[in-house]
Amino acid sequence: MRKTVTATALALAAVLLTGCGDGSGKHSGGKSGEDGRAGGTQRTATPDAGGDAKGSAKREVTLEVLGTGTAQIAYHLDTSKFEQVTLPWKKTATIELTAAEQKVGRLVSVVPGSIQGSDRLLQAAPCVITVDGRKVADNQEGKVPKPCQFKVK
Repeated sequence: MRKTVTATALALAAVLLTGCGDGSGKHSGGKSGEDGRAGGTQRTATPDAGGDAKGSAKREVTLEVLGTGTAQIAYHLDTSKFEQVTLPWKKTATIELTAAEQKVGRLVSVVPGSIQGSDRLLQAAPCVITVDGRKVADNQEGKVPKPCQFKVK
C-alpha cells in the first residue's frame, strides 16, 4: 500500500511540475480556472498597491504542509523542487507578477506526501496556501487527495 501511494504521489508530482513552468519562474501552461479546491470555486488574489509603474505587483505566498514526522513533497513557488522534509513544513516567497500574470495568474502548488492518519492508514498530509496572509487553498486537512494549487493574480 505504501509503495503504491508513494509511486502515485511521485507520478502526480512529476506531471504537476512538468506542466507548471519552464524554470523561468513564469507559468507556462494549465487551464484557466484550475485552483485545486474541492469546492470548484476559484478565488484570486487581486492586485493592490504593491505594483510599480511597469505594471508588476508583488505577492507574499506561503506554502505549508502540516502533520508530524517526515514526508516527501513537491512544490512550485519561486522554483520547482521535490524534497524530503520534516513536518510541519513552511516555505514563503515574495513573487513578482508581470501585468500579464496579473490577468491570467501564475500557478503555485504543493503536492504533500503521505502521513499516517489517526486510523493508522496512510493519507495525504494537510496542505495550505496563503497569499498576502489570506488562505486561498487547502486540501481539507488531507481529506481531499489532490494537491494544493492556486493561480496568484
